[in-house]
Amino acid sequence: MSTSEGHDEALGFPELEEAVLAVLARARGLEEALTAVRARRDEVEGLLQRMTAGEESPARMAERLRALEAENRDLRARLEEGRGAVDRLLARVRYLEEHG
Repeated sequence: MSTSEGHDEALGFPELEEAVLAVLARARGLEEALTAVRARRDEVEGLLQRMTAGEESPARMAERLRALEAENRDLRARLEEGRGAVDRLLARVRYLEEHG
C-alpha cells in the first residue's frame, strides 16, 4: 500500500466515524421511543383490565373527566383574576415610582 492510499483511507475514517455515531444516536433515540411506547401500552392494558374487571367503569371515568374539566376551568378563571390583580398592582407601583 502506498502512502497516498493510506492517506486516502485515513481521510475516510472521520466520515465513517461520523456516520456510525449518527446511527448509534438514532438507535438510542429509537430505543427511548420504544420504551415510551411500551410504557403507554402497559398503562392502556392496565386500564382495560380494570375496566373489564369492573374496577373502573367508563361512566365513572367520564364523570371524573367532567369534574376535572370543571375544576380546570375554575382554576383558569382564578388565575386570570390573579393576573388582573397583579397587573393593577404593578400599574400602581409604576405610577407611584413616576409621580412619587
